[in-house]
Amino acid sequence: MNGGGGHVGALRSFLKKVVQFVIVLATTLLGLVAVTFFIGRVVPIDPVIAIVGDRAPAHVYERTRQELGLDRPLIEQFVIYVKKAATGDFGNSVLTTNPVMTDIINVFPATLELATLGTIIGVIVGIPLGVLAAVKRGSLLDQFVRVLGLVGYSVPIFWLGLMGLLLFYAKLGWVAGPGRIDVTYSYLYTPVTGIVLLDTAMQGQWDAFWDAVSHVLLPACLLGYFSLAYISRMTRSFMLNELAQEYVIAARVKGLSEMRVIWRHALRNAAVPLITVIALSYANLLEGSVLTETVFAWPGLGQYITNSLQNADMNAVLGGTLVIGTVFVLLNLVSDLLYRLLDPRTR
Repeated sequence: MNGGGGHVGALRSFLKKVVQFVIVLATTLLGLVAVTFFIGRVVPIDPVIAIVGDRAPAHVYERTRQELGLDRPLIEQFVIYVKKAATGDFGNSVLTTNPVMTDIINVFPATLELATLGTIIGVIVGIPLGVLAAVKRGSLLDQFVRVLGLVGYSVPIFWLGLMGLLLFYAKLGWVAGPGRIDVTYSYLYTPVTGIVLLDTAMQGQWDAFWDAVSHVLLPACLLGYFSLAYISRMTRSFMLNELAQEYVIAARVKGLSEMRVIWRHALRNAAVPLITVIALSYANLLEGSVLTETVFAWPGLGQYITNSLQNADMNAVLGGTLVIGTVFVLLNLVSDLLYRLLDPRTR
């Protein structure tokens, strides 16, 4: 009986946490929708003029305004917007005339590809640098890693992008220029996932694959640099904390090698909070690659939102912003759940 009661209690506790998670997620997303909606209503851009033009007759303007529901009370407009957004309906884009969600599905894989590669570079390079900086605290290597991170936070990303294009593309010719793939190779493969590297590799179009690699290399390394600046700094901080713990001292007293103490024991414990750091870095690259995509003419979600904003296409701007915000919120919640699963002390 006691065993059954214990299982029931554990099940109730689990269901309670699931309900709390759903409530937090729904509340956060509703707040995100509200902020996005009301910002879109207070900006000095008239979506009706963007559609009909500033020379349209008054009756055409008024009819379009009624069709868009802009003549209704603001609260009623918000309720309608929430209902439509819940089904993925953000209206039609003025710029492309397509449903906004269709456009987002077409351009988001480009942003996902770029941000994923940048995060991978940041993790592969940033974590070892952070560990070595913590182990060699106060050394030249430590100072180098700290300066590297400081520069990554301080230098504008668009300036680094322009300098990178000038040096590695225009002067040295080591990488391809702006864009995602040359027109010559764009017809050699069939888009399936929307991720060019994956599609060309799966279809065996290796010439197109290497051309895509040449295009993505510079912007991915640029985003990877900003990612490793954050990851290396946080890794150093976590490792300094772990190396001061008693279990590290005990492991050294037992005669374990320094490599084993650092990489198998200290880093393993530091890896738990690092998951949250990596998830936040990934989310930041997904939402913060607007300038990178603009500099490199990368046809991703960031450039889509920028072009839409320049053309007063508020449906596209609000839809893209909401999608990015939703991804950011979901990654934060997932990282929090992983943190709780991997570290029993937080449960």
